[in-house]
Amino acid sequence: MSSLDILAIGAHPDDVEIGAAGSLLLAAKKGQKVAIVDLTYAELSSNGNVERRQQEAAAADKLIGVTERFNFGLPDRGLELVREQAISGVVDLIRQTRPRIVLAPYFSDRHPDHESVSRIVREAVFNAGIRKYQSESSAEAYRPSQLLYYFINSTVTPQIIVDVTAIYPEKMEVLRCYRSQFELEEGSVQTPLTNGYLEMVEYRERLFGQQAGVALAEGFVSAAPYVLTSL
Repeated sequence: MSSLDILAIGAHPDDVEIGAAGSLLLAAKKGQKVAIVDLTYAELSSNGNVERRQQEAAAADKLIGVTERFNFGLPDRGLELVREQAISGVVDLIRQTRPRIVLAPYFSDRHPDHESVSRIVREAVFNAGIRKYQSESSAEAYRPSQLLYYFINSTVTPQIIVDVTAIYPEKMEVLRCYRSQFELEEGSVQTPLTNGYLEMVEYRERLFGQQAGVALAEGFVSAAPYVLTSL
C-alpha cells in the first residue's frame, strides 16, 4: 500500500466512525487516502455478531470512501492481555503505511477497551520511530507527524475542531450502517447505544461547533503541541 494521509484506529467497528467519520469523509472527498483499523471484531457485543458487524463496517467504509480497512482480530475485552502483540502490530502497520496523521480514541472513556487502544497507539506511534525497535521484522522506522485523539463517549473541550456541518447528514448515514448497535431490533437488548446514543453524538458535535462558531464539528485533542513558524 502507498502512504496514507490518515490511519484511524479503534477497538471495535464503529468506534472510529462515532468520533471521526465526518473528518474522514471530508478527507476522502479531497482525495486523501484514509484507512481504518479495528483491533477486535467486537465479538462480545451485547447486540449483533461478528458477521453482522463486519457487514456493517463494509457498508460504512463504502460511504466514507476509505482506502482500506484492517482488523487485527485481537480479543474483545482482552487487549491488555495481548498488549505487546497489539503494539507490535500497530508499529508494523504504521511503518508499512506511513500515515501523516494517526487517530486514536481519547484516553479517558467509560469503555476500558477504548482507553487500552489509546495507550497502545500512543506507544506504537513512539516505537515506530525508533530505528532499532523490531528492526529485523518491520519496515523502515517512521513516526507520523501527528497523533490526534477523537472522542467516543467523552466530552471535554477539544484543542482541534473540524467543521463537519456540510457533510453531517452523511456522517449520520455512516453511523446508521451500524443498525445492530444503535437500533433495538427483534432479539436485541437495551444498551447505552440504543438509548438515544446518536442524538447524544449530535448534541456533543453541536456543542463543539458552537465553541468554534459553526453548526456542527468534530473535536480532537493533540498528543503534542503544534509548532508554528509565525502567527
